[in-house]
Amino acid sequence: MSLAVVEQAPGHHEGAEEPDYIRGKSGVMSWVLTLDHKRIALLYLATVTLTFFLGGVFALALRTELLVPENGIMDAMTYNRMFTLHGVTMVFFFMIPAIPGVFGNFFLPIMIGAHDVAFPRLNLASYYLFLAAVCLGVWGMIHGGTDTGWTFYTPYSTTTTTTVLPILAAAFVNGFSSILTGVNFIVTIHTLRADGVHWMRLPLFIWALYGTSVIQVLATPVVGITLALCAVEHFLGTGIFDPARGGDPILFQHLFWFYSHPAVYIMVLPAFGVASEVVGAFTRKPLVGYRMIALSTFGIAFVGFLAWGHHLFTSGQSAVDAGVFGFLSMLIGIFTSIKVFNWVASMYKASIVMTTPFMYALGFFFLTVFGGMTGVALATISLDVHWQDTYFVVAHFHFIMAGAVVLMFLAALHYWFPKMFGKLYAEGPAMVGAVLVILGFIGTFTPQFFLGNEGMPRRYYSYPAHFQWLHVASTIFAYILFLGLLLTLVNLIVALVSGEKAPNNPWGAPQYEWDIPSPPTEHNFPATPVINRDPYEYRGEGIIENAH
Repeated sequence: MSLAVVEQAPGHHEGAEEPDYIRGKSGVMSWVLTLDHKRIALLYLATVTLTFFLGGVFALALRTELLVPENGIMDAMTYNRMFTLHGVTMVFFFMIPAIPGVFGNFFLPIMIGAHDVAFPRLNLASYYLFLAAVCLGVWGMIHGGTDTGWTFYTPYSTTTTTTVLPILAAAFVNGFSSILTGVNFIVTIHTLRADGVHWMRLPLFIWALYGTSVIQVLATPVVGITLALCAVEHFLGTGIFDPARGGDPILFQHLFWFYSHPAVYIMVLPAFGVASEVVGAFTRKPLVGYRMIALSTFGIAFVGFLAWGHHLFTSGQSAVDAGVFGFLSMLIGIFTSIKVFNWVASMYKASIVMTTPFMYALGFFFLTVFGGMTGVALATISLDVHWQDTYFVVAHFHFIMAGAVVLMFLAALHYWFPKMFGKLYAEGPAMVGAVLVILGFIGTFTPQFFLGNEGMPRRYYSYPAHFQWLHVASTIFAYILFLGLLLTLVNLIVALVSGEKAPNNPWGAPQYEWDIPSPPTEHNFPATPVINRDPYEYRGEGIIENAH
């Protein structure tokens, strides 16, 4: 073992037993004004759980309406508002902040041997900006909502009579939260790594957060400006995107997708990071291809900035432009395949421990491979023209993005739950919940591939009667998915209330964070640790010196 540095944690007195971060301070204000990255993570967890529930309710209402070809439980205008609010809520208020906000905040400092993030006050400000965005969005929904779709395409979004401005403002404010979080994470990773944590010893979840943060900082301002211009045009009629006044509606699409395509990776890269941690913990062998997985993260992040044009194949772009955008889009598939290949190689001849987090990871692999293959198909111009704006795109989008984020959010929640709360959950109900969620998800969106291929446009309130059986099948599995989520929620709440006390490392995992107490103390470590091994080695105990 190597050395031990020795820098006393702030507020820690030698020989004193520091309480855990949950019980260390009491009172509402200790949570409202907390600067502890772990408590801020729990604030994020509470908020994104509520937004996920809200977005899920909108989705179930949509699926229930589509049980019949027309005139179900809501009128057409309500339906238009409902799918818009489902998209806005899930994309801006759940999928973008969920994994970085909750698990990034909680584990980034711990995984690099730091006591906190670089800017704790900025971290708290970032959370409150996110909360303000959620409140603004909910206020807009209560006052009527909007019917533009989550993409806010012009010129419709600049002329609609629905309540679009607060929804635009909510997405705009949320962007500031995203940028501040990205800046904080980048500075933390650069400046607060403990001795021994060089770049090639960073856990792959940290690499994923780093790549995500770069995209957040560089791309988010573009969509912020775009949404602000859209709001100004709606309010003042400036004509930037209005062809009747010399504007260009396609310009909006270019600006929107310049952010929103990389934003796909803001959502998916953290999910990839969680997958690496889960595979590294439950295969009981060193992770294969550490460097390739880490570097492919930046391949995805870089090329992701150059592929936005595949969303505009039918907008009249030249054949050369379409060919280049199609090639670049397929290139992303190669970087993703590198990750999948190494995860599968890590499982080859491994002593896999089948747990709930690993079950979610298996579901994630299926959705990623299948969704990725349909993405490659959509990057082929002739196929994309056929499937443009159909349910095929909806199914692809939910497989590769929503499925990946939701499944790996749940995998992360079950994997790190003992460390975060110091409690064990019941494995049986958790596993049943995972199976229901995975089957429900696959069953909900697989019929939509067939619907799209047969020509069913997305976002339509009514449809021909011969499509009904596919919609009914999709809706039945949506309710199975909801049942799985409900069981999962109840099981975790029961664990919080009456679960057994968790040991420091219930999984026997090799990663750094499992060497500290469960739940962690306020300052994570009594002194700055020295980490003297790689994150996925199995070498027994005593990984982090000074941790206990």
